[in-house]
Amino acid sequence: MVKGRYVAVEGRIKDTINRGGEKISAEEVENHILAHPKVENCAYVAMSDPVLGEKGCAFILTKGNQSLTLDELCQFLKEERHISIFKLPERLELVREFPMTQVGKINKKELRSIINEKLQKELNPPSP
Repeated sequence: MVKGRYVAVEGRIKDTINRGGEKISAEEVENHILAHPKVENCAYVAMSDPVLGEKGCAFILTKGNQSLTLDELCQFLKEERHISIFKLPERLELVREFPMTQVGKINKKELRSIINEKLQKELNPPSP
């Protein structure tokens, strides 16, 4: 919506990833990921990053539990979908199912919690 000389961006703020000041629409990236022939469903969420603030993590359910690597996905997104490099996922988590909300949508809040817990464990592994 344009008001005078200003542009107002409307939409769900929680579906935006702020990667070092660059705003990334999760829905836009999800639509590109869904075009991959191996992808059944996906969710693109923010994960914490000490340098950039947030980075993108793609949770993906593949068709027939096929394998998919982050490199394979990023190559497809760059070469076939021509998306900007800063929008590419920086982590890929393959899932067998998604946590769902009570109204039947993918629970992105839960996915953000899952990935941030994993990152904490990776940064601070338990002592032996």
